[in-house]
Amino acid sequence: MKKIPFYKIHGNGNDFIVIDNRRNILKGIGLSGLAKKVCHRNRSVGADGLIVIVPPADRKTANFKWRFFNADGTEAEMCGNGSRCAALFAHLKKIAPRRMAFETLAGIIHAEVKKDSVRVQLTGASGLRMNVPVPLAGSTRMGYFINTGVPHLVYFSENLDSEDVQAVGSASRWHDVFKPAGTNVNFIQIDGPRRLRIRTYERGVEGETLACGTGSVAAALIAAALGKVKSPATVKTRGGDVLVVSFSRSGEDFSDLHLEGKVVIACEGMLHL
Repeated sequence: MKKIPFYKIHGNGNDFIVIDNRRNILKGIGLSGLAKKVCHRNRSVGADGLIVIVPPADRKTANFKWRFFNADGTEAEMCGNGSRCAALFAHLKKIAPRRMAFETLAGIIHAEVKKDSVRVQLTGASGLRMNVPVPLAGSTRMGYFINTGVPHLVYFSENLDSEDVQAVGSASRWHDVFKPAGTNVNFIQIDGPRRLRIRTYERGVEGETLACGTGSVAAALIAAALGKVKSPATVKTRGGDVLVVSFSRSGEDFSDLHLEGKVVIACEGMLHL
């Protein structure tokens, strides 16, 4: 039996298992299968995803590289809260200084570990689609789409607490409109010119999570494109915590995307594989 050291870290309740694999301690272990195994909440530690830290391709531009896997074993391009957790881990383990850069499938992510929070700069946003009709169970719901490293659909809600996130999220996530990649699905309610609340159905978890970083950014950008919020915007997640999204806007183009919030180390230990 192989023993693998790990940390479990969460950002706003969005939790991840983090493993330092720079010395190839996971040699011979399939990472997709590992993610499905260790993220199971009954048979292992349990998490929304697995983060594996590996050496960067170019040490001149990045302190490390990550590979990110959803709980279902699929590898994803980006994860906002996961990137904040990875940054804290890298700083604590002296893999990177407080201000760092790391490689993801979505590009180079810049991060800063502060005293009480972690801030990341996302690579950008693309593919904005306004007023997307999504046929659902005999009716049509109007959505808005944007890619903030991974694809996100946003629905506006007048009663967020009553939304059937599981049913509507699943039906939307797999809808023909968003094939072949599918999409994450967010439900948001505007509470003020700089405040909104969010619930998210995450692709790869296939259910509602307590928070989603890239989803929070997507929600803030779409709300801004509609003139409903301004930067910086606070996003209250299902877990009750708050993320801060800041950005620059020029028409429907967005830049300088930042996501900030608390990150908590839940535990560390050994995985028995």
